[in-house]
Amino acid sequence: MQWRTTLPLYDFLNTETGEQFSKLMKISEKESFLEENPHVQSLILSAPSLARGSSTTGFKNDNGWKENLSRIAEAHPNSPLANKVNGGRTSQQVLVDKAKQKAKIGGKSYTMDL
Repeated sequence: MQWRTTLPLYDFLNTETGEQFSKLMKISEKESFLEENPHVQSLILSAPSLARGSSTTGFKNDNGWKENLSRIAEAHPNSPLANKVNGGRTSQQVLVDKAKQKAKIGGKSYTMDL
């Protein structure tokens, strides 16, 4: 079994160029990196993000979490979360769209009054 290492993603500022950048590294590597690069400062924009493998989180959300996100998005239909979760549609609109998709049989479309 191969073990994956989960590493935090740190934010930095190059004080010479003003460039902000992020690096994936161990805590001990961060300390060494800052010592070797005195013109670089650590930025705390948020809590360090964790990355596993090539994905940004490596974790899969379960259906309960997705259901909570859907409820929050429905309560705030004009929010960025609503657009991300279901394209800004309410749960009723999502159900209607799913019903319309299921009504298409053999390339033919059947109408449904909901």
